[in-house]
Amino acid sequence: MLGAFEVNAQAGKQIKGRLIDATTKEALIGGNVILKGTSKGVSTDVNGAFTISVPNDNSVLVVRYLGYASQEVTVGGRTSIEIAMVANAADLAQVVVVGYGTQNKRDVTGSVKSVQSAAFNKGIINSPEQLLQGKVAGVNVTSATGEPGGNQGITIRGPGGIRTGSTPLFVIDGLALDNSSTGGGNPLNFLNPQDIETIDVLKDASATAIYGARGANGVVLITTKKGKAGVSTLNFNSSLGISNIARALPVLSPSEFRKQVVANGGNLEDFGGNTDWQKEVTREAITQNYNLSLGGGANKLSYYASFGAQAQQGILKNNQLDRYTGRINVTQKFWDDRLVVDANINVTNTNNERPSIEGLLGTAISNNPTLPAYAADGSLARYATASNPLLGLTLFKDNTTINRTLASISPSLKIVKGLVYRLNFGLDNSTSNRDVVSLGSNIPKQDGRLDSYLASNNNRLIENYLTYTYDQGDHNFSALIGHSYQKIKVQYRNWSINKFPADLPIDPIYNPGVGQELTMATNKPGGSAFINELQSYFGRFNYQYKDKYLVTATVRADGSSKFGANNKYGIFPSFSLGWRLSEEAFLKNTSISNLKLRAGWGQTGNQEIPSKITQPLFTSTISGTTSYPLDATSTFPSGITYSRLANPDIQWEVSTQSNVGLDFAFGNGAFSGSIDYFNKVSNNMLLEVIPADPVQPASSVWANVKDMKINNSGVELDLEYKGTTETGWKYSLGGNLTLIKNEVVGSPYTVIPSGSASGSGLTSATINGYINGQPIGTFFLKEFIGFDDKGMSVYRDVDGDGVVTDKDRIAAGTALPTTQYNFFGNLAYKGFDLSLQFNGVAGNKIYDNTANSAFYKLKIAKNSNTTPAAFADSKESNSNAAPVSTRFLKDGAFLRLNNATLGYTFDTQKLGISKWISSLRLSVTGQNLWIATKYDGYDPEVNKDSSMNGVLSYGIDYLSYPKAKSIIFGLNLTF
Repeated sequence: MLGAFEVNAQAGKQIKGRLIDATTKEALIGGNVILKGTSKGVSTDVNGAFTISVPNDNSVLVVRYLGYASQEVTVGGRTSIEIAMVANAADLAQVVVVGYGTQNKRDVTGSVKSVQSAAFNKGIINSPEQLLQGKVAGVNVTSATGEPGGNQGITIRGPGGIRTGSTPLFVIDGLALDNSSTGGGNPLNFLNPQDIETIDVLKDASATAIYGARGANGVVLITTKKGKAGVSTLNFNSSLGISNIARALPVLSPSEFRKQVVANGGNLEDFGGNTDWQKEVTREAITQNYNLSLGGGANKLSYYASFGAQAQQGILKNNQLDRYTGRINVTQKFWDDRLVVDANINVTNTNNERPSIEGLLGTAISNNPTLPAYAADGSLARYATASNPLLGLTLFKDNTTINRTLASISPSLKIVKGLVYRLNFGLDNSTSNRDVVSLGSNIPKQDGRLDSYLASNNNRLIENYLTYTYDQGDHNFSALIGHSYQKIKVQYRNWSINKFPADLPIDPIYNPGVGQELTMATNKPGGSAFINELQSYFGRFNYQYKDKYLVTATVRADGSSKFGANNKYGIFPSFSLGWRLSEEAFLKNTSISNLKLRAGWGQTGNQEIPSKITQPLFTSTISGTTSYPLDATSTFPSGITYSRLANPDIQWEVSTQSNVGLDFAFGNGAFSGSIDYFNKVSNNMLLEVIPADPVQPASSVWANVKDMKINNSGVELDLEYKGTTETGWKYSLGGNLTLIKNEVVGSPYTVIPSGSASGSGLTSATINGYINGQPIGTFFLKEFIGFDDKGMSVYRDVDGDGVVTDKDRIAAGTALPTTQYNFFGNLAYKGFDLSLQFNGVAGNKIYDNTANSAFYKLKIAKNSNTTPAAFADSKESNSNAAPVSTRFLKDGAFLRLNNATLGYTFDTQKLGISKWISSLRLSVTGQNLWIATKYDGYDPEVNKDSSMNGVLSYGIDYLSYPKAKSIIFGLNLTF
């Protein structure tokens, strides 16, 4: 946070002041106060306060704040000044980013939510989604793993695709990303959260249709920080985080294990040890974060530059993510400010070291706790017939290095009054190198192996658009027309070498040549590549009458290389209306400071499907399924045959959405909020199906299932109250609530299976199913109803035919929450500030695949560790199997204290250091401090990717990386 710093203009006096909003009386943070006639000035701190030296009483302060009218204030005889800033309609046009421009927040007719950096979540943050969690109604952010740099799930107003995914479009400073993960992990890890100024979420189709085929799942616009002319700042912030496993699985202690193996009919194998294997494979992890930024500028030039370094240990041993980022944002004005050039460049290097997560956790939770972890001489214990997960940590390495450069240049030229041309050229280049090593070992016996994976992604964007603005009396309109072209090229390559000797003096990564086996059977190199192109034409029209009647209309025509020649282009229109009732005479001079009714309708497309599926595919493989003999012999001739026929008729999946909303504020904005009702229907679903014509060279083909739909409908509520007491306490309370219903309609299939089960004996089973009348993420399972007189599992015979088969599966609930809620509180007094952030969900279930594969009575009888729940029912036989069923389906609701921050901002004047340090702040943040849930796994916020044939899975927990509980100490300095 920028703070005040003293200016040595000349001998004179010091002025202490504070910037506030003239209406709400809220402090304005980061405002600029400049001594007129000089280039010296200060920025306001977290309390809106500033201190500045002036030469005399005739000195004039020029005060600026984004979205407010600038003021010039004569000092006079005062030493203390409170300056009330008045909102300026012209400046407010910059408040909300809406895609290809900005809009006055009060004039927005779509469902848009803007989150400023001051409101971001605190703590150990790796990607922008974490900053947003719990901040926006209708946006469900799922931290599905506790792994540093792991994927974050984000869904806006519910999932609308079966194979096409539900990840929104991310646009960073005007450059649309392609959501590809080069090298694995979260594709947004390259962005330093400290560089982000605002995140704007476009939720309904009237707002997202300007992005056409990219906007079906919503749009997230990220704006990075810019320098401010007239004020030079140097900011340093650092944090140290200490993390521990939040909730270990309640497996048996060594003493309990010894007792329960015998009690449950097993023959105890006691090795004499007392080992907590979960404790052995986890650790107290340290995260270090350092960020240095400088910004400023003169009348024609402003700049922002930053460098960031983060080293984050995972709570599992041998897991660490290191990230280094550098950014430069520059704005230069020419020709009496008619030409403005914005240039941005971001460079990131990430290094990720990972253990074999599922193997490590699977061994740790199931291992016999009487096995010693260490031999008598202190070395790691080695077993011929048992596993030591700590030894596995030394024999396995998975290292990935990713380099990414994101750069853009955006000159804009004012051609005539009101008419502006803008060019946007962006480049996103990333390369990755991943090496997976299994080192050779004699005990346990293991041949060494090296697998290397290389990937590159090149994303180029060029856009040209014109904007015309007209403002005359009661009439105000703007028009936008433009063209966009984006080309994405992705390439993958891999190779491997086998049989590295045990106890090599050099890591195979650095000398692959010591491998002793290189054959086409086991080490055949592989690779793939594709190029996607997207060409678009777009336009938008905004009209206002008397500043209270609002109209917005957009249209975008998208052409994608992913689709067939007969349906290359799709047209995606939208329109929305707004009525600012608070501007009507009958509501003037009331306690209502803002009341706006808005409604919108629009369509967006979805093209997130594999490349090339509309084109034919050939093979030269010689076999009985790809060729045929030319005579009576069984000899198959070589040649080229089809493995997929061309399909030029595949077209866009389409999402149609309507929205009605009301924005309101009372008591000069002290109490504000919004309520929205939405209905989103996705149709023309893209699926890989069995071909209607049995004479086909492929067993499946891609097609649009025209009558199938996925409906999402719901209500969103945002509320916030801000206040200040007479004694100087400032506080705010707020939250949001989302009620949402998801349903599959018109599917021609009884069930589309997904959610492949994991674990011994479960690999052919499925957990999820897409079924008519049920939500996406439905669990389609046999219903467990208890045990028979022999102690074997019994399942409900739904169809009554006397035999329990797959036909007896039922829809047993969904992984999608029907209720999402978040609430927060902020309190500040003088230099102290406290903030709390809670988030929760309800109405969803989780399939505990971990318990299904590891925690049932048969396991404890075989000397495998389990939880007490595994043998809680004395009627169960210790020879009873545990197939996939509702037995392991659990309530996934939770309420979490996600963030708690206590900070203190020092008065640098009183400390006598204001000449060198203008702002000094210390803070302590708790992350994932507390959770209330019935779920007994590591964490209820899980979603292992168990998709089948590209059909997405939901709500499955299988050896998921445990979440951490963290305490972070922070230091922020401004010079």
